[in-house]
Amino acid sequence: RLQGSAHTAKTNVAICIFCVTLLDPGMNAAVRAVTRMGIYVGAKVYLINEGYQGLVDGGENIKLAHWHSVTNIIQLGGTVIGSARCKSFTTREGRLAAAFNLVKKGITNLCVCGGDGSLTGANIFRSEWKGLLEELVQKGNLLYTQPQYSDHFCGGTHTHLNIVGLVGSIDNDFCGTDMTIGADSALHRIMEIIDAIMTTAQSHQRTFVLELMGRHCGYLALVSALASGADWLFIPEAPPKQGWEDRMCARLESSRTTGSRLNIVIMAEGAIDMNGESISSTYVKDLVVKRLGYDTRVTVLGHVQRGGTPSAFDRILSCKLGVEAVIALMEATPDTPACVIGLSGNHAVRLPLMECVEMTKLVQTTMDEKKFDETIKLPLYFVKRSEAENPRIFPHLCFIFSQSNFTLAILNVGAPAAGMNAAVRSAVRQAIVHGHKVYAVHDGFLGLANGALFEMKWGMVAGWTGQGSSLLGTKRTLPGKNMEKIVETITKYNISALLVIGGFEGYNGVLQLFEARSHYDELCIPMCVIPATISNNVPGTDFSIGADTAVNSAMEGCDKIKQSASGTKRRVFVVETMGGYCGYLATCTGIAVGADAAYIYEEPFNIHDLKTNVEHLAEKMKKDIQRGLVLRNENCHENYTTDFIHRLYSAEGKGIFDSRVNVLGHLQQGGAPSPFDRNFGTKMGVRAIQWLSEKLTENYRQGRVFANSADTACVLGLKRKVVSFTPVSELKDATDFEHRMPKVQWWMNLRPLLKMLAKYQTSFCEYVPGEIEHVTRRSISIDSGF
Repeated sequence: RLQGSAHTAKTNVAICIFCVTLLDPGMNAAVRAVTRMGIYVGAKVYLINEGYQGLVDGGENIKLAHWHSVTNIIQLGGTVIGSARCKSFTTREGRLAAAFNLVKKGITNLCVCGGDGSLTGANIFRSEWKGLLEELVQKGNLLYTQPQYSDHFCGGTHTHLNIVGLVGSIDNDFCGTDMTIGADSALHRIMEIIDAIMTTAQSHQRTFVLELMGRHCGYLALVSALASGADWLFIPEAPPKQGWEDRMCARLESSRTTGSRLNIVIMAEGAIDMNGESISSTYVKDLVVKRLGYDTRVTVLGHVQRGGTPSAFDRILSCKLGVEAVIALMEATPDTPACVIGLSGNHAVRLPLMECVEMTKLVQTTMDEKKFDETIKLPLYFVKRSEAENPRIFPHLCFIFSQSNFTLAILNVGAPAAGMNAAVRSAVRQAIVHGHKVYAVHDGFLGLANGALFEMKWGMVAGWTGQGSSLLGTKRTLPGKNMEKIVETITKYNISALLVIGGFEGYNGVLQLFEARSHYDELCIPMCVIPATISNNVPGTDFSIGADTAVNSAMEGCDKIKQSASGTKRRVFVVETMGGYCGYLATCTGIAVGADAAYIYEEPFNIHDLKTNVEHLAEKMKKDIQRGLVLRNENCHENYTTDFIHRLYSAEGKGIFDSRVNVLGHLQQGGAPSPFDRNFGTKMGVRAIQWLSEKLTENYRQGRVFANSADTACVLGLKRKVVSFTPVSELKDATDFEHRMPKVQWWMNLRPLLKMLAKYQTSFCEYVPGEIEHVTRRSISIDSGF
């Protein structure tokens, strides 16, 4: 491992980055991260324009990069260094020219951003490297006597080429990594269009057939269907069985009879039937018109899915992977195989390149051979096996309803968070599928105490997935002062289980109900908390519903703030974010917008730190930097308020830059949910009802439910890849109740990225490098819990 100061690396190490794929949002963030991290560790960094073509052509296409070369590009779509397909690189002559151009610059480390084909080509180049150099010497292109090349020959230390890959693909079709660069941004574009289409479809009572990209992979179509509450889905990996036309039309008709004024059918462009024959969007449209007589339109989204500003997730992902790519290159030896930097449970990992490629091809092979049952059983790169079971993830596609004697109550607690409604919708419908009676509660625990309950029906939650805030209404009130009234309401409505969707108050409230079981037998019922808060401060989970939307909202605000200063004199913006005492929102927003600093409560700072930051920013402003951005969590310090920091920067930067202050406020709570929050909320709602149903059955005795064990009052959380139910009693010791957050927070590992990419001196001891993970059927087929 690299140790000590950031600038102890050998300065004769050269790193080169280029993009060889269709332009996907987030590429520029990756270029920025690799460039700045390479410079940070003391290496020379070159940017290659036009991908492999620029590598073959050489000359001005290979340019030495500086810190400011990648300033203000993190928010741009596409890639500033261009990308191009290159037939000549597929030949040995082309690769010979590429090797010559690299050797002239002393480059023996490549960071390649592309798909499986581009990365496979890079691995071939790597395997031929020594032979290519020998051939160049034989042809007289390079001479042993040339001192600048002597290190590359005669057993020198640079006789091998190091390759690290970053996967860019909106299809998310590369095996081994949870997400590829560009996929989340594509989902944002898709959901914006679907939301717009649903308004016109609602008005005119139309059916829309939406065709998305995905010739061989249905990831975009699947997640978009989950996030939009679509009525029907076609993806190439799971073709519909014979007779699907009848079932689809019955489903669309059933939706209209329950009160819906529109139908949405989503299909990947590569949709096929069980015989491998294409299913076109036009065919589906004509079928609906002929069978049902509905006014039906087709919309093909096309390349709009590749455009636009990258999402917060893609920017942060690119920063993570780019930094890890540089560390992997610096640590590489002649025996190190070519690797890809991937994402596993929100942590950067190193994956053997060819293992990933072989596993990806295996999935495609089963599809080509029409072994679709086997395809679904494989550890798919885009969907876990259990996610492909429609009755579990698409509860609204179920036609078989069971019956039970149980009654559930669902309530929102705490501040509003985008995605709450998606969780309520899926929970209500899944509960109805299980045969439960479902009550919704207005205004959280206060409404539960006051008896503000009403029964939910199937059609009442139609269209809730894409709506922000909380349609049920939510309050921060805890149950402690109203315990007697809450018990009366539970008794009156014969409530058998509680589902609380909310933030820290939701968790704390269920903990109070659990501890009150010793006094009230009526509280001995299963209780589940689905974390939903923009602060992401609920113990027992890595992510909360609403946090992703809030980060995107804050990021978009900061992008506009930065843009407002274009063409003006040098200016620093001090921006205040929400989050209570939890610095997740400030940290992630800071990484996504390329902030110079982000002050949070979890990382104590003093006046000397502030002074150092001001001086650091002033030094950068004296050169090519025109704008600075400093984020401050609203409760990061009792005395160093937003106004104080603004005044400090204004005073100390006088003559160099001026300062402005912006408080983002409640815009971080508003807006339509992001694709992630819609999808996450939908899945969590389904899983919570499944768990509650199991607990109800297990604890039903002598005509009543009696659940008093610790494992019947849990927080449903996502920890890395695994969905888990953690008893609230176990989480009590891991909670800082005074500051309303967990005592240990995983995202603190992101803090070094923010500092290093802002050029602050720090130690590598703070950075947690990725580990090597092998890619096999077994290694990536772990049941995620859904």
